Amino acid sequence: MKNKPYKTIFKNLDQMYKCVGDELGLTEWIEIKQSDINSFAKLTQDEQWIHIDKDKSLKQSPFKNTIAHGFMILSYCTKFAYESFEITTINMGLNYGLDRVRFPSPTPSGGFIRARVKLIEMDLKPGHAKYKIGISVELKNHEKPVCVAEFLAMVYE
Repeated sequence: MKNKPYKTIFKNLDQMYKCVGDELGLTEWIEIKQSDINSFAKLTQDEQWIHIDKDKSLKQSPFKNTIAHGFMILSYCTKFAYESFEITTINMGLNYGLDRVRFPSPTPSGGFIRARVKLIEMDLKPGHAKYKIGISVELKNHEKPVCVAEFLAMVYE
């Protein structure tokens, strides 16, 4: 398994189809800043203290720190997909949904995350395709992922 960031570039959908089951990329580390957590809390109106109150979290949370919303981490999946692979013939892509999402571990404020992206399956048709990628979001210096998602997309040439 590679441990340095990389991206797979496909010339077309047929080339991508041949990689079902393969890892497609590993992203760079990004920091999850408290200011971003606060912005996400305000935007989504989920301002629970475990996300925004550092003092209370230090005293009362089992994590001893504020933590990012699971859905905040999930929202990075599109970014992680773009950073992990590219299909040069694609004119348009759409998020199609999610099949399975889990948050096995919390993401602390100030933590660094990155993602491994794997092509799970692909339904290839003339000029377009629907595919499922597995995205495992890792937290630096931790074994357990913070988010594991099966992300679906439709793409058109």
